[in-house]
Amino acid sequence: MRKTSFTFDEAVDVWLRSWSGQVQSEIAADYRINAGRVNEVLKEKKHIGSKQIAASKRSA
Repeated sequence: MRKTSFTFDEAVDVWLRSWSGQVQSEIAADYRINAGRVNEVLKEKKHIGSKQIAASKRSA
């Protein structure tokens, strides 16, 4: 079943995957979601604050 949106925790994972070098289409395929939803997270149009949480997990 295809997803239509990310949870906040998944959005944090999107940031971590992006920073590790995964491209948006790969992330979208893993989650079975439209690549536009990945882009919304990375452009900070959805799940505001997920970038900061991901950054804190990355440096921990």
